[in-house]
Amino acid sequence: MRVALFSTCIGDAMFPDASKATALILSRLGYEVVFPDAQTCCGQMHVNTGYQKEAVPLIRTYVDAFADPSIDFVVAPSGSCVGAVREQHEHVASRYGDAALVDGAKKAAKKTYDLPEFLIDVAGTDQLGAFFPHRVTYHPSCHGLRFIKLGDRPYRLLQNVEGIDLVTLPNAEECCGFGGTFALKNAETSAAMVSDKARNIKSTDAEYVTGGDSSCLMNIAGSLSRQHMGVRAIHLAEILASTKQHPWTPTTAAYSKESML
Repeated sequence: MRVALFSTCIGDAMFPDASKATALILSRLGYEVVFPDAQTCCGQMHVNTGYQKEAVPLIRTYVDAFADPSIDFVVAPSGSCVGAVREQHEHVASRYGDAALVDGAKKAAKKTYDLPEFLIDVAGTDQLGAFFPHRVTYHPSCHGLRFIKLGDRPYRLLQNVEGIDLVTLPNAEECCGFGGTFALKNAETSAAMVSDKARNIKSTDAEYVTGGDSSCLMNIAGSLSRQHMGVRAIHLAEILASTKQHPWTPTTAAYSKESML
């Protein structure tokens, strides 16, 4: 079965390790992982700020890359971008595109999954043989929580990681304050929100904070660093890819020691 990896633009630029870890996890499960070179941004930023027509070329690029019938599923390490693909693409294509784009958007969206969704709902497993002997707290991103409704899937995956000390994050469901251009247009509010999030993370005495969206992790990591809190942000996929044989460390990630199937 062929699974295409959608790395997302912010993930590719800021958290490439998450995409590589995702590919490794899928490969270990026996999937043929492919990476369409033409992929780019999902267009969410454009749509969310009112530039829906300008998002059409990006939606078309996504459709061209992933609606290919030889691709069985598309997996992304981002609930935010998966939400945009599933909830925005068809709507925008209907308004500003053509019938072919609408059809392609439907087909691509139907087979696009966030990593925890795919692992539990499609692969049918929450046991990945992961090993991560550290104290960790989890931040559920707004889009994962409310847009695609991940529910307890990420927690189920983390709870089955050997050696992990998973601690509950106070006020976990509160937004980290990023929200794409929200952080630019409402900088003071955004800064206050992420400062609250960082303090809650610090209160858990966790070594790491994890989550499923690179944008949230980037924002949270920046606040943790500015406040010298000594907590590292790491994508959920990197924890799930870490094993006893190939453990994750800050300098040597799991995927760097293991060949893809």
